[in-house]
Amino acid sequence: MQRVWTDLLDKVDWDELSALYRVAPLGDKSPAGLKTVFTNSMFRCFVYEGGQLVGVGRALADGVDCAYICDIAVLPSHQGTGLGKEIVGKLVNLSQGHRKIILYAVPGKEPFYEKLGFKRMRTAMAIFENQALAMEQGYLAET
Repeated sequence: MQRVWTDLLDKVDWDELSALYRVAPLGDKSPAGLKTVFTNSMFRCFVYEGGQLVGVGRALADGVDCAYICDIAVLPSHQGTGLGKEIVGKLVNLSQGHRKIILYAVPGKEPFYEKLGFKRMRTAMAIFENQALAMEQGYLAET
């Protein structure tokens, strides 16, 4: 079946997108919150197959210095098909011209992104809303 790619927001079913993040699994993200973050992202892509949302990703970018790729999600039935790689590739291409492209990954998925040219950073730091949960899930290292 043919995949349809778009960056348009006007036809996104935000409830469908929220459900995709839950099953991907990338957590429980509210439809309203997803609408806000995708609207505020310079680059985004939504991938549909047979009218169903099967993959998504976005990049926050400032147009010169930094682009930050995040929220890559693929339906479990489409994982392992190369779709995630295509989404990341498209966002990297859209982000060309920035001095750095940063990617935030789910713990354990780093080898996937390393195959796409990303390298581990030594200086990345974060403050999470729930520091203890982020530590438990492997997002933060002991200092």
